[in-house]
Amino acid sequence: MKSINWVVNGVLAIAVIVLYVLHFNNTDTPIKSTAANGAGTKVAYFEIDSIQNSYSFFKEVKSALQVKDMDNAKQLTALKNAFSIKYQELQKNGRYLSQAEIGSRQQELAQLEKNYTNKEQQLSQELQEESFRKLQEVKKKIELFLEKYNKDKSFSYIFSSNPDLMYYKDTAYDITADIIRGLNAEYKPKN
Repeated sequence: MKSINWVVNGVLAIAVIVLYVLHFNNTDTPIKSTAANGAGTKVAYFEIDSIQNSYSFFKEVKSALQVKDMDNAKQLTALKNAFSIKYQELQKNGRYLSQAEIGSRQQELAQLEKNYTNKEQQLSQELQEESFRKLQEVKKKIELFLEKYNKDKSFSYIFSSNPDLMYYKDTAYDITADIIRGLNAEYKPKN
């Protein structure tokens, strides 16, 4: 078994050496790149946090999701309160109840707790799915706008600025204000 590994590793090492030699000795075809000489490559960026703070549709989506989250919290609070009331009743009246009644109420409490857990998972999943769907809708609107916006600008790339990924940016190529104006002009709120 060890000899097979040595043979396989040896063949792989030879293949790597051959590819290395072929790659660096091949001078027949020069590589042409417009990016290498800078011709024809225009790049712009926009600040995504500014879009999130100023794009009316995004603010509407964010607000709707917050309302849904608060509604979910109210539903869960009601379930939790119902459980607390039943639990306190059992604590208060437990010494006056028979073993069968105590067992029945404990089962009822267990069922209420299970209902709470299930409802919490269901509401969380629904909110997550709706958030994803709505944010994809926002993203699609931005992409469609950028496609129209770029028809006369001729940028090769338009990036969203993320502080964790962007180490340097020249503000001369910041098109955030244009995008916010255009997106808000296209957005017609639902009344």
